[in-house]
Amino acid sequence: MKTKDLLSIADLTAAETEGLIARALEMKRQAASQLLSGKVLVLIFEKPSLRTRVSFEVAIHQLGGYGLYLSPDEVGLGKREPVSDVARVLSRYVDGIIARTFSHQTLQTLANYSSVPVINALSDLEHPCQALADMVTIYDKKGKLRGLTLAFVGDGNNVAHSLLLAASLTGVNFHIASPTGYVVKEEVLQTARELAVHSGSQIVLTEEPRQAVKDADVIYTDVWTSMGQEVEAEQRRIAFAGYQVDAPLLSLAKKDVIFMHPMPAHHGEEVAVGLLDSPCSVAFDQAENRLHLQKALLAEMFHQAGRER
Repeated sequence: MKTKDLLSIADLTAAETEGLIARALEMKRQAASQLLSGKVLVLIFEKPSLRTRVSFEVAIHQLGGYGLYLSPDEVGLGKREPVSDVARVLSRYVDGIIARTFSHQTLQTLANYSSVPVINALSDLEHPCQALADMVTIYDKKGKLRGLTLAFVGDGNNVAHSLLLAASLTGVNFHIASPTGYVVKEEVLQTARELAVHSGSQIVLTEEPRQAVKDADVIYTDVWTSMGQEVEAEQRRIAFAGYQVDAPLLSLAKKDVIFMHPMPAHHGEEVAVGLLDSPCSVAFDQAENRLHLQKALLAEMFHQAGRER
């Protein structure tokens, strides 16, 4: 990997991304090995989590390591003590840091001052582990990535950013429909366009969901209001009216389209009631594949780190 850390999808090469996908699918079908035996990994979470916390803790356990969870009150990143001090102290105790933070800057500071690998388990800018697991799911269902079209309907948020970068790395065309004021960040878009030059991905930005999903292989959505944005909830419901993924919208895609959602889902808002349980939905496969992708990532990052010491 380019650095000791995984803070962004852009920290990976196309070959590394494809290798992680292949390894995750291999681990999904085989018993886990003890690649993290003797390793201690700490999980620092500023935000609550179901899938991220459980999948990481189970992954660490299945690989023979030990996971230590630290809640916001126990650490108080940047409040009880500087992030830089936390990073340097933890580096003396553990083999790796998995952090779920409000600010991407917090992750960057942790990585800068830590001598052990840091993994982004979600920030306001990216959610790389989610996007990588999504690529595992798409490959598992479609048998390929290159040349497929993924249509994202909704907020240009952290999940959209990581999906855009992952698609651009792997040759997946990426269409995104977002209302004015809720588009992906320009710096992420620029990086994706640079990656797409090499992979052949086509990137399409529109305000019209019907245009984005036409003939798509994959339709993806996420919540309109993320954690930390609760005061904007009503404003966002108004802005995203017309961006719900429902059966009529799905009918514009290919007949074998799959529907994806990282969850938690707000049924009746970004996703129509009942759609998560429809035959085309792979949302629960996505949730499962978080475990397998993270096992592959942990095995690669921390086994490699151990060889280099």
